Amino acid sequence: MLRISTAFAGLVALLGLTSPGIAADRAIIVLDASGSMWGQIEGRPKLEIARETLRKVLGDVPAGLELGLMAYGHRQKGVCTDIELVVPPAAGSASAIAAAADGLRFLGKTPLSEAVKQAAEALRYTEDKATVILITDGIETCNADPCALGTELENSGVDFTTHVVGFGLSREEGRQVACLAEETGGRYIQAGNEAELTDALTETVVVVPEDPAKPAPEAKPEPVVLPDATVTAPETAPIGSGISVAWTGPGTG
Repeated sequence: MLRISTAFAGLVALLGLTSPGIAADRAIIVLDASGSMWGQIEGRPKLEIARETLRKVLGDVPAGLELGLMAYGHRQKGVCTDIELVVPPAAGSASAIAAAADGLRFLGKTPLSEAVKQAAEALRYTEDKATVILITDGIETCNADPCALGTELENSGVDFTTHVVGFGLSREEGRQVACLAEETGGRYIQAGNEAELTDALTETVVVVPEDPAKPAPEAKPEPVVLPDATVTAPETAPIGSGISVAWTGPGTG
């Protein structure tokens, strides 16, 4: 059975609810509702795992967090424009998001790039800090470039981050969507089964990268106290003649 409790804590942290590392007051979960989510992992449909995880996680969301849900591929087959902000970001939206996720049909294509872009715009990412969490089991299927989008969002956003969880993706497929997270300073985690999905959510969300600790200032060296030294020489000497100088002090034994 999927270790849901660990995943719950992980996803909550990813949303910035438990750690200052990825603190976010406004976030949108982008959920893949394409037809491929009917595929099974260890005997369970991926959509079932996703719904259950979201439902449990949302029970721990603080009332003050403005959280929303966007889905794609849930209304029509073969349509790249099937993207919907199902629940606008708002405080106290947990129950609405859970109900919406439970009611999604999993039908269509995977316009993940456009969905992430629309989520960013809904969060006013060019004006405010914004976080998008994409959960996808497929690569882009609507002739868009996730890497180019990541660069665009990073350059135009105030403080924008996308985290991507690749659910059931191959290594090569993962590389095609990982750049969306990497370009925006987020994280990509690949999960090939239920256990790995739990670990991925935990690693991405619970073990939040903290700001590196500032190195301690170097201690100022203590001044070295040397014994007195004396130099003995004649007060006067003829021009051009040699003189004898005696040194007494450190290093003379």
